[in-house]
Amino acid sequence: MYSEMGLSEKVIALGKEAEQELKARFESIDETAEYNAMKVLHAMQKNRVSEACFAATTGYGYNDLGRETLERVYADVFHTEAALVRIQITCGTHALAIALSAMVRPGDEILSPVGKVYDTLEEVIGIRDSVGSLKEWGVTYNQVELLPDGSFDYEGIRKAIHENTRLIEIQRSKGYLTRKTFSPQEIGELIAFIKGIKPDVICMVDNCYGEFVEKVEPSDFGADMVVGSLIKNPGGGLAPIGGYICGTKACIEACAYRLSAPGLGQEVGANLGILPSFYQGLFLSPTVTASAVKTAIFAARIYEKLGFRVLPDSREPRYDVIQAVTLGSPEALCAFCKGIQSAAPVDSFVTPEPWDMPGYDAPVIMAAGTFVSGSSIELSADGPLKPPYNAYFQGGLTWPHGKFGILKSVQALLDAGVITL
Repeated sequence: MYSEMGLSEKVIALGKEAEQELKARFESIDETAEYNAMKVLHAMQKNRVSEACFAATTGYGYNDLGRETLERVYADVFHTEAALVRIQITCGTHALAIALSAMVRPGDEILSPVGKVYDTLEEVIGIRDSVGSLKEWGVTYNQVELLPDGSFDYEGIRKAIHENTRLIEIQRSKGYLTRKTFSPQEIGELIAFIKGIKPDVICMVDNCYGEFVEKVEPSDFGADMVVGSLIKNPGGGLAPIGGYICGTKACIEACAYRLSAPGLGQEVGANLGILPSFYQGLFLSPTVTASAVKTAIFAARIYEKLGFRVLPDSREPRYDVIQAVTLGSPEALCAFCKGIQSAAPVDSFVTPEPWDMPGYDAPVIMAAGTFVSGSSIELSADGPLKPPYNAYFQGGLTWPHGKFGILKSVQALLDAGVITL
C-alpha cells in the first residue's frame, strides 16, 4: 500500500528502521496513555455521566445537565476546583484572552517569565497594537527572557515582580520558538518560586498541546488556571469547536462572567447538541494524544537521520505533541508542508501556500487536511516563512496515519531535490 500511495522503497526502508529504533519508547507512551484513559474514565463514572447528558439545549441554556456535568468531569480530570468548558469559546487564543481579561484590571501588569508569549497573544495583550487589547485598558506587560540554556532566570523574575504584578502567564509549549517545552514539574517549581515572592499573584498556564502527554498536568503543581483548546489534545479529534479553563473556583467564576456577562456567568450558554462529541472526544483523547506523541518522536528520529536539526530530539522527554524541524529554506519548508497535506484524508489534492494569517507577523504556510477545520490534534504542520524556516509538526489521530504523514513529507523533500537518500 505504501508503494501504491507514492512512497519510494528508500523512504519505506528509512521508516522501518526508525520505527524499530523507537520500539521501547513507544511502549512507555502506551503506558502513559493507559493511565490517563483510566483517569478520564474515573472522572466520568464519578460524575455519573448518563445518556441524558447528551441532550441538546438551545436559547439561554439554563439548567443544562450535560454542560454542568462535563465541567465537573474536566475539573476532576485536571484536579481543580472548577472548570469552564464551552462551545462559546472559539479557540485557544479566545480561551486565553478570556482568562487574562477576567483577572486583570487597569494598572495591573501581566508578566511572562518564559520569554515571548505565543504570536496570537501579542495583539490580545497589546504588544502589537490591536483594537480592544488589554493595553488599551491600561494593563501593562513585561517578560523575562530564559537563560541561554533554556532554564528560568529566577533572579530576573524576582526583580521583575512588583506591586502591580497581577498575573503570571506561563506558556508550556514552545510555540513558534526553538526553546524547549516545560514539564508540569518544572512549571510547578516556577510557580512555587513566584508564590514565595508574591503569594496573591495569579499563575495561569497556557496548556495548549500538552494535555495528557504526561500523567500529570500543571494544575497538579499549583497553577491557578490551566487553559486550552478543544480542537487540540482534549477534544480527541471529535470536538468541532470549544475551549476550556480549569482552575480555582474564584478564577473560573470570573472567567465565566467575562465569557457571558456579569450576573450570568456559567448559568447561560446552550450546548446546541455538540456535547456528545465533547464527551467522546475527551474519552478518546489520552489514546489520540499518545498517537500524536509517537508521531512527533518518529518525525524527530527520521529527520535526525537525515541530518536536520530537530527540537526536541528523539531521545528527550516529551511534554507536548509539537515537533520542530529546522529546514533552512522556504523551499524546504513549503515542500515539507506539501508532503503532510498530501497524506491527509481530507483535501489531500490541495497544495498549501503561504498567506498572511491573522495574528502573525510573517506569512504562514499551513498543512491541515483535517475533519475539523484547523484541528491541530489531527495530522498538521505549519511554520512562518522567516529564518530559520522551522516546520512545526503536530497531531495524528492514529499512529499509522501519523507515520504515513511523516514519510510523505520525506518523499516530498526527496522529490523536490532538497534531500537525497
